This record gives sequence, C-alpha cells and structure tokens, in this order.
Amino acid sequence: MLQKSSFSQLIFGLLLAAAAPAVAQTAPTPQPAAAEKGAGLGAAGKVIPVAEYYEGGQAAMYDFIAKELKYPLTAKRNRIQGQCIVSFTLNPDGSMQGVKLVKQVGGGTGEEALRVVRLLKFNNPEYPILTSLPIVFKLSAPAPKAAGGE
Repeated sequence: MLQKSSFSQLIFGLLLAAAAPAVAQTAPTPQPAAAEKGAGLGAAGKVIPVAEYYEGGQAAMYDFIAKELKYPLTAKRNRIQGQCIVSFTLNPDGSMQGVKLVKQVGGGTGEEALRVVRLLKFNNPEYPILTSLPIVFKLSAPAPKAAGGE
C-alpha cells in the first residue's frame, strides 16, 4: 500500500509529465511577416541566395518587384491571394534560362509573376545557380469608410 506522501508525489509527477508536451508545443508570438506589407515581397527573414547577385541586394530586388508587379484584374476581383514560386537558372553571364512557374494561386498571378521575374537583371555569378523566387500577391486592406453626417 502506498503512503499518502508517495501517492501525492506520484500524482504530482504524472501531472508534470502530462504538462511537459503542452509547454514544449507552445509557439512563440508570431511577428508580422514582410509578406503582409504588400504584393511582391518574399517571406520574412528568408534569404534568397540569388538576391546577392542583384544590384542592391534582396531588399532592392523586392522593391523593384513590388513596383513592377501589376495585380491581375481577375485575381483582384476574386480576392485571390497567395504565393507564386518561379524557378530559373542564373547563368554565369547574368542571364536567366529555364524560367518556369513552380507554384501559382490562379487568376493570372502565375503569368504576372513570370513576367516580373523576367524583368530582373542580375550581376554575373561565378557559376550557374538553379534557384526559385517567391512572389507574394496580397491585397491591401480596404480603407475604412469615413464617418460623416448626411
């Protein structure tokens, strides 16, 4: 027969063991992603290796993409949002070959992502680089309606 103190210690140990997985699975508070700021931006904190060959780096590359990207009308009407991924090989002379769409979300977003990626101009790497580039399509929140008298 168990003594009262060893029984309470056993119960306490079982409670601790049961709580440990719940504590381990607690996710940190998510930070706002760069992709939430607007269309064309890549994933937050994700370094795109080929961006080092773009004049000005990754930030300049995504600024150019955001400036050139035209949200397809069909995607805008249907409120289609998401990430398209374009794959290509960056040649040693700075040209691109094999530009293809790996993932799209529809509504013309894939074609627009291909068009914008083809506009990018890279510096010459020392060797060919097979890479993929995420292009994010995100609609901005509608502006709040002004409250006014009638």
